[in-house]
Amino acid sequence: MKNTIQLHICLLIFGVLFTIGVSPVRAQAADEIFQAAGTPSNPKVKIAFNQYYTAEGLAALGKKIAEAHPNLVKRMSIGKSTQGRDIWLLAITDYKTGDPERKPGFYLDGNIHSNEIQGGEISTYTAWYLTESFGKIPYVTQMLKDRIFYIVATINPDARNNYMKEPNTGSSPRAGMIALDDDSDGLFDEDGYDDLDGDGSITEMRRKSPSGNYIIDPKDPRKMIRIGPDDVVTSQRYERLGREGIDNDGDGRINEDTPGYYDPNRDWGWKWQPDYVQRGAYKYPFSAPETRAVADFVKAHPNIAGAQSFHNSGGMILRGPGAEEDKATYNRADVAIYDAIGKKGEELLPGYDYLTVYKDLYSVFGGELDWFYGGRGIYTFTNEIFTGFAYYKDDKRGRDQIYDAAKDLMLGDGFTPYTSYNHPTYGDVEIGGFKKNVGRATPGFMLEEEAHRNMVFVFYHAFHMPHLSIGDVQVKSLGGGLKEVTATVVNDRLIPTHASQDLKYNIERPDYISLSGANVIAGMIVEDADFNVTQEQTSTPETLRVANIPGNDTVMVRWIVKGGNNMTITVDSAKGGLVQKKI
Repeated sequence: MKNTIQLHICLLIFGVLFTIGVSPVRAQAADEIFQAAGTPSNPKVKIAFNQYYTAEGLAALGKKIAEAHPNLVKRMSIGKSTQGRDIWLLAITDYKTGDPERKPGFYLDGNIHSNEIQGGEISTYTAWYLTESFGKIPYVTQMLKDRIFYIVATINPDARNNYMKEPNTGSSPRAGMIALDDDSDGLFDEDGYDDLDGDGSITEMRRKSPSGNYIIDPKDPRKMIRIGPDDVVTSQRYERLGREGIDNDGDGRINEDTPGYYDPNRDWGWKWQPDYVQRGAYKYPFSAPETRAVADFVKAHPNIAGAQSFHNSGGMILRGPGAEEDKATYNRADVAIYDAIGKKGEELLPGYDYLTVYKDLYSVFGGELDWFYGGRGIYTFTNEIFTGFAYYKDDKRGRDQIYDAAKDLMLGDGFTPYTSYNHPTYGDVEIGGFKKNVGRATPGFMLEEEAHRNMVFVFYHAFHMPHLSIGDVQVKSLGGGLKEVTATVVNDRLIPTHASQDLKYNIERPDYISLSGANVIAGMIVEDADFNVTQEQTSTPETLRVANIPGNDTVMVRWIVKGGNNMTITVDSAKGGLVQKKI
């Protein structure tokens, strides 16, 4: 009876909708779509990449991608955030081809800083594109047969939600939140800023003042112009009062006890320094559960050979070192590899510049990309997402182009017009300005292009992780039942199986090249084939320990064996994978 009533109700609703000209929502039919080049057509998982998602929203999207592509995606929590949220990771590869743990791995994350949100969407876009393009785009299909991607959309879900759901500026909160008594008066303003006009963002306060140093730009009432010493002022003067807020703790100051922070990107165990040296450092390396979760995962996956982390903003492709004191860590051989990948990134990402952190920005101790490379020997970049160049594709428009873009391209959205407010301390003030989602965050209509371009840079980097094969194999009879077996192992990509930093500190085990199916009498590495110069390995000669297989290069090995009509050569590299060839 109950089911019958529900059916009648559904039919009634359908009839009403039909009568008033509204049809029920349905999925787009395949024959109603014409594919745009470079974008998956009619995907299993439909995602709007012109908007941003909360931590829960990203988690839900990751779950949908995993459920829609069970043969390509394993979804797992690698740990809990400070407030107990799961830190979700998608491990993406063709699970029907090879051992996933033995494929070269690429690690990707976003949103280590709360307000640097694009990384969440770009990481999700990358996961979505990989899965929806498998079997359709040969480049992606082969990539997932050869490699595995470890994607964490947000490694700081607590702070992401704080930025999105609480009143903030475009730059707050930085990361992990702590209550700080900045002026040491024993009183705390727990909220820090106050959203007095209720627009969800912390904008600016200004008030009329005969001694003010600013006037309103007569060409644009959104702008304030600073008065010069020789200017004759006939219009109303204003003074700027800073970010909106009130004296919550009764100490006679406004916004002085702003929310404190620790910075997860100062928490990594490479050249770490305490807070009085490196502002934002927490208790000790990996003291934040978020960074600890990532570090534990990376250490448990020695197959990771490349990594990237998405931040904002400024349009930069950054490599380490973070501090000048650490510049000796990056030697010439590895810098040449970074340069090749980084300069390709400048082509793929118009308006972006390939830079070195300490040289082109500022010193950073305990940064993520330095730990990945310095501590694990993994070639790693940080992309600072979005640059104002994207608005008009013009380098000459200057910093004020954001005002033009807000008017021309965003049609006024993202700016709160100045309105009057009776402030308990300052009296009559005006509150307004750009909202927190303007400036650092990519506008929605540009976000999918930003995601795609950064994704293809990830793919270029991942493509050039080690790719090993066993090339020419020669078997020569030596007489007396002995044979000489010579094999060439090829790495046809840019990145070696061991970075120079890896070799310097013996971070990862050597590569093993072994011969089975015969009685191995002697084994050696051929250093010069023309002059027959070899380096013999006297212990366990059947398994040769090779320090490195360089990028775009070969390694030649040789065995003297007795017997063996069905021999197998195996190359076993932590970062280069596992390959075999039967003779």
